Amino acid sequence: MTINEIQDELIEDFAFFTDWMEKYEYIIQLGKEVPLIDEQYKTDEYIIKGCQSKVWLFPEIKEGKVYFTADSDAIITKGLVSLMVKVLSGHTAKEIVDADLYFVDKIGLKEHLSPTRANGLLSMIKQMKLYALALQVKA
Repeated sequence: MTINEIQDELIEDFAFFTDWMEKYEYIIQLGKEVPLIDEQYKTDEYIIKGCQSKVWLFPEIKEGKVYFTADSDAIITKGLVSLMVKVLSGHTAKEIVDADLYFVDKIGLKEHLSPTRANGLLSMIKQMKLYALALQVKA
């Protein structure tokens, strides 16, 4: 699936829920499905700066595609990083760098997150794109 197809699928999934409590429960559920980062990468090097909670994100390239594993010490934040991993993992560095992540606005995340969580989400997106760019340059 393309990044846009995954985003469209998430928009449909979120449209199914009638209120934000249900959407938060779904985000928490997604956090339980995130490909977990190996304990050896839970270091300061892989912490996303700008997040109030601790969020670790590890990128690796396999067969020309970037894959992310992640974890967080907060359940909502873990769900948010899981959303980003779901959308961006398994794509080429160029696709990740060029991605317009319109689903964040379409599902109403920006309006329903606290300012610190919204900043954290932006930091996640920025870090994932930076990792992809670095891996692209390296390759």
